[in-house]
Amino acid sequence: MSGHSKWSTIKHKKGAADVKRGKIFTKLIKEITVAARMGGGDQEANPRLRRALNDAKAQNMPKDTFERAVKKGAGDLDGVSYEEILYEGYGPGGVAVLVECLTDNKNRSIADVRYIFGKAGGNVGTDGCVAWMFDKKGLISVSKKDSDEETLMEVALEAGAEDITDEGDVFEIITAPEDFDAVKEAVDTAEIKYDVAEITMLPQNMTAVEGKEAEQMIRFMEALDDCDDIQKFYTNADIPDEAFEAM
Repeated sequence: MSGHSKWSTIKHKKGAADVKRGKIFTKLIKEITVAARMGGGDQEANPRLRRALNDAKAQNMPKDTFERAVKKGAGDLDGVSYEEILYEGYGPGGVAVLVECLTDNKNRSIADVRYIFGKAGGNVGTDGCVAWMFDKKGLISVSKKDSDEETLMEVALEAGAEDITDEGDVFEIITAPEDFDAVKEAVDTAEIKYDVAEITMLPQNMTAVEGKEAEQMIRFMEALDDCDDIQKFYTNADIPDEAFEAM
């Protein structure tokens, strides 16, 4: 499991989302607005918007808040225009990092991203320098306490999942992006709880980081998470569980 996937799971388990709910709302509103702008305000015809609204509801965002974001994106209300930008670079220990931004100010975003990378001992690279190391996939992470492999195989593979992998204390369901919604719906219908369900970028190979570099990597991910312009980030860092447990 990549450092990003572990980070998402641990945040969920620790309830960190509750602590930073305002920041999460801000990022979700941006995603809803852009999704509606690009694919229209009808979630039935816009998978990206449907996923964003599901995420908003999972975070208990008030209905009028996400409906206003949809209207702004669809052009029914005036709103800020956000631009999608992908930055690539290297973090502590030379790990590959992808950073997705939604911003109304490119100069501010690149300055913030460069500062975060530099403080962690990394650097922002050129376009294409690490993107080839990742594949776009759907990911659903299920704790072994909530389901067994046989049940997941029956539910997820029948719905179109590509694979189910054993990642220690969780199973990871991997799907093609276009099959993610159908597989997630099947898992929901089977009433199987999950820690993470998202379209993500999965690394083809992992880079191990230990000791001081692992600690730097965790602080680096915290800083990326805290940046308002950064929506998501992905890394191929292989971080020991004990480094996260010491958080």
